[in-house]
Amino acid sequence: MVHLISLVRQTAISERNLLLLLAAVQFTHIMDFMIMMPLGPQLMRELGITAQQFGGLISSFALTAGLVGLAMAPFTDRFDRRKLLLICYAGFTLGTLACGLANSGATLLWARGICGAFGGVGGATIMAIIADVVPSERRARGMGIVMTAFSAAAALGVPFGLKLAQMWKWEAPFFVVAAIAAMVWVGLYRILPSVRGHLTGGEIKSGRDFLDLLGNRNAWVGLSLMMAMVFGHFTVIPYLSPFLVGNVGLPEKSLFLVYLTGGLVTIFTGPFIGKMADRHGRFLLYAILVAGACVVIRLLTSSGPLPVWHCLILAGLFFAFASGRFIPGQAVISMAVPPNKRGAYMSLVACSRDLASGITTAIGGHVVVEGAKGQILHFDRLGWLAIGVSIASLWLFRLLKPAA
Repeated sequence: MVHLISLVRQTAISERNLLLLLAAVQFTHIMDFMIMMPLGPQLMRELGITAQQFGGLISSFALTAGLVGLAMAPFTDRFDRRKLLLICYAGFTLGTLACGLANSGATLLWARGICGAFGGVGGATIMAIIADVVPSERRARGMGIVMTAFSAAAALGVPFGLKLAQMWKWEAPFFVVAAIAAMVWVGLYRILPSVRGHLTGGEIKSGRDFLDLLGNRNAWVGLSLMMAMVFGHFTVIPYLSPFLVGNVGLPEKSLFLVYLTGGLVTIFTGPFIGKMADRHGRFLLYAILVAGACVVIRLLTSSGPLPVWHCLILAGLFFAFASGRFIPGQAVISMAVPPNKRGAYMSLVACSRDLASGITTAIGGHVVVEGAKGQILHFDRLGWLAIGVSIASLWLFRLLKPAA
C-alpha cells in the first residue's frame, strides 16, 4: 500500500486508473487469444486444416508462452516491472501483426508462437504489478477489474472481429488487434509509473534463490490450482464454436452473439464476484462458481440441436460461472509467496496456466473428431473431464495458504 501511495504521488494515477490501464493491455492479450477460437470453422475451411491442426494453432500460443515464461521466471524480479511489460507488449504487438500477414497454416503457427512468447510473460508481469500495488483485502476486487478485460474482449472485441472476418478475410481481426495494441502501448509508455518496490526487499539474485522458490510447497499448491482451473475450462473452450455450429445447429453468422452475450454478462458479474469474494470469503465464492460451472458444462457438452435463444442462455451462464472462478482463484494464488519473489512466482503461475491450456487443447484434439457432416464427436467426454478436474480443484484451493 505504501508503494501504491508513492506511485500516486509521483504520477497522479489512482489505483482504479492503474487497474484500468492494465485491463486495456489484458484486453488485447485476451482478444488475440480468443479470436482464434470462433474463427475455427473459417480457418479450417480457408487454410485447409483439420480440427486437430486447428487445436495445434491454439495450443502453440499457450505452449510457447509457458516455455518462455519458465525460462524467464528466474530473472523477472530483477527488473522494473514497467520496463519488462513495455518490452513484452511491443513483441506481442509485432507477433499479432505477423498473424495477419500469415499466408498458410505453418506461418500462422509460427506467428502464434511469437504472440505467446511475449504475451505470456507480459500477462504474468501484469498480475505481479496488481499483487504489488493492491492490498490483500482488496485483491480479489482488483483482479476482478482487470479480468473484466476478458469480458470486454468477448462482448466487444470477438463479435467485432468475427464480423470483420466475415465481411473481409480472417486476417482482418489480427490487423485490428495489432493497431489497438500499438495505441495502448503508447498509453502504457506515457502513463505507467515504474514499479520497483519488489527490488527493495531482497530480490532474487541467484539460481539458488529461485530453486528455494521451487522448493516452496505452498507455491506448488498454487501452481497446481491454476493448472486445475485451466484444465476445467480449456477442455471445453477451444472446440465450443465448432460444436455449436456443427452439432447444436447455430448458424456460423450467429456465433458472435454467443460471445457478445457471455461478455456482456461477465462485464457485470466479474467485478461483483471480486467484491463478494473479498466480503464473504474466497473459498465460498469459488465453490459456488465451480458448482454452477459443472452443471452448465454438462448441459452444454451433451446438447443436441437447440434454438438460438437457448444457446445464448447457456453461453451467458458458462461465461459467468466458468470464467468467474478464476477471480477468487487468482487472488489467493497471488498471495502464496512473499512480495520479493512474486514476479518470479507469477511467471511460473502464467507458465503453468499456459502449459496447462496448451496440453489440454492438445488432449482435446485427440479426443474429439470431426464427423462426416462437420459435427464434433465425443465432445461430452471433454465435458466430463472438465467437471472431474473442477471438483478436484476445490481440495487444492483449501490447501493453499496466504503468505502475503
